[in-house]
Amino acid sequence: MELISPIDAIFLLAESREHPMHVGSLQLFEAPEDAGPDFARLTHEKLLADNEFHPTFRKRPATWLGAPQLAWTQAEDVELAYHLRRSALPSPGSFDQLLELASDLHSSLLDRHRPLWEIHVVEGLSDGRFALYSKMHHALIDGVTAQRLLQRTLTNDPTASETRVPWNLPGSKRKSEPAGSMLGGLARNLLSAANSGPAALRVARAALVQQQLTMPFEAPRSMFNVPIGGARRCAVRSWPLERVKQVKKATGTTVNDVVLAMSAGALRAYLIEQNALPDKPLIAMVPVSLRSDEDEVSGVKVGAILCNLGTDIADPIERLRVVSDSMRRSKEVYNSLSPIQTMALSGLMLSPLALTLLPGMLSFTNPPFNIVISNVPGPKEPQYWNGARLDASYPMSIPFDGQAVNITLTTNVDSLDFGLVGCRRSVPRLHSLLDHLENSLAELEQSAC
Repeated sequence: MELISPIDAIFLLAESREHPMHVGSLQLFEAPEDAGPDFARLTHEKLLADNEFHPTFRKRPATWLGAPQLAWTQAEDVELAYHLRRSALPSPGSFDQLLELASDLHSSLLDRHRPLWEIHVVEGLSDGRFALYSKMHHALIDGVTAQRLLQRTLTNDPTASETRVPWNLPGSKRKSEPAGSMLGGLARNLLSAANSGPAALRVARAALVQQQLTMPFEAPRSMFNVPIGGARRCAVRSWPLERVKQVKKATGTTVNDVVLAMSAGALRAYLIEQNALPDKPLIAMVPVSLRSDEDEVSGVKVGAILCNLGTDIADPIERLRVVSDSMRRSKEVYNSLSPIQTMALSGLMLSPLALTLLPGMLSFTNPPFNIVISNVPGPKEPQYWNGARLDASYPMSIPFDGQAVNITLTTNVDSLDFGLVGCRRSVPRLHSLLDHLENSLAELEQSAC
């Protein structure tokens, strides 16, 4: 029996049919040239043969002292055929059918009587590719760690025949909270800051006020900040990273600034289409790693930046300037603080999200922010799995009550892979945001390049 940390327990206690608390990923693979039509089936059979499990993949919630969701127990027997499933799309095997399947899988709760993870091998795409949809409960693993775990199953050697599986990676040194993890790391920042006394919180908040930065609850009400249902809709698309880099070079901003401005333009166009654009600009919560490339010391160094998206501005370049200035000022504040003040500040920025777990609070307050937009670093070289080339890796995160849509993206060599997840009831025509993202990037290119 292992006690569940208070932060991880929150994700179990807050889960309901309307609020699944797992993170997911949809990976697309192109089989080797010499592969036959049974490649996906044979790969699935090969995976089923690996019955060794890392302890993380044996964990399931247990009752401790009469209270559920407070401890982990290790499942002695893991039924791999339940956790690893194979399915095929019906004819014609379109990409839309794959997304509909992924949306359904992302909507369903994980079985708490079993270890909290599933992997689905999906074949039948008309272009010959196959897909892996994976999901794990956030109490076990955060989204960034999950992405890195999946990356560790890959290799840059196209001839490698070893099929690595996430539940049994050799030499794994998994950290519960690496740099860049979001909700768990930020919540731990808040607890660490609180244990160090209120002075750090006062200094951190004073730094924000002095720089006139965005504070929680300054975001306007929007159609995204409403109670949500349990059904999800997922939308994904990839963009060439070079297009974003060209805008970055022409405007003197960063790749993440351009991604945020691209998202801001898409959100503005979508809300105008829905006759729901607020007069005030939307505010995004942007998780950022505060660790330098040379900093390899363990521990959480995660910042929560509230970014003004400038959605009240029609001009795309002016909107990008607002986004870039907002991100720059916030980073300057973080860089001026001590480590404990940094933890206090990032915890302060995220802490209002806990209020959305209280019944009725959404009706009485403005949202702490309107949307989460997260950019997760990915591989810089082509990756392979059992000889199959990874074409795309789309992260699928968690919408929360009051946060009906989430935008998460990851780099994949020369591409940016966007994964959008929204409440199926509250966010109609989520897929139209993909076209708005393309139009928004095109506007930035036309104005800047």
